[in-house]
Amino acid sequence: MPDDGVHDGRVRCAWAGSEPEYTRYHDEEWGRPVRGVTAMFERLSLEGFQSGLSWIVILRKRPAFRAAFAGFVPEEVARFDDADVERLLGDAGIVRNRSKIAATISNARAVLDLDTPLDDLLWSFAPASHVPPATFADVPATTPESVAMAKELKRRGLRFVGPTTCYALMQAVGLVDDHVAECWRSAPQREPWAD
Repeated sequence: MPDDGVHDGRVRCAWAGSEPEYTRYHDEEWGRPVRGVTAMFERLSLEGFQSGLSWIVILRKRPAFRAAFAGFVPEEVARFDDADVERLLGDAGIVRNRSKIAATISNARAVLDLDTPLDDLLWSFAPASHVPPATFADVPATTPESVAMAKELKRRGLRFVGPTTCYALMQAVGLVDDHVAECWRSAPQREPWAD
């Protein structure tokens, strides 16, 4: 069998081995600390678009999302108007959901109105301590921190930011490490040079 990353002999979180895109995402991105307003706005937006869909759909469409949404630079997206909404609704490369498109544009405007950078705000919800899960069954859908994050983001005018979406974001950008114990990416298993 070819070494496509999926079958390289390393133990991964169960969700990561079904598709090469999942394996790359798991090994190279998921759970690694992310900083920067644009990077965090992209992740937050994509998690919102993922709501109700499989993450593989978003991964496969991510290049098109980046092109359609001006690289997720909040200042650019905040200037989108009704013509941009119609353009996006006609773009087969992305998820064409009017509510999610409108929320992304509105969220960009809300991000610009924050009194603290988006990444600093999101990182303020990182738990003081977090026990990585032993198995996938131990991974929660929400936590008190994700509930608090969702409440604060909504208070600040952001949409499509429920507690489950916020927890998925926390996992994706490294606010928590939810690689299962036997996964090669889990903190106790990871080689020191892996990051």
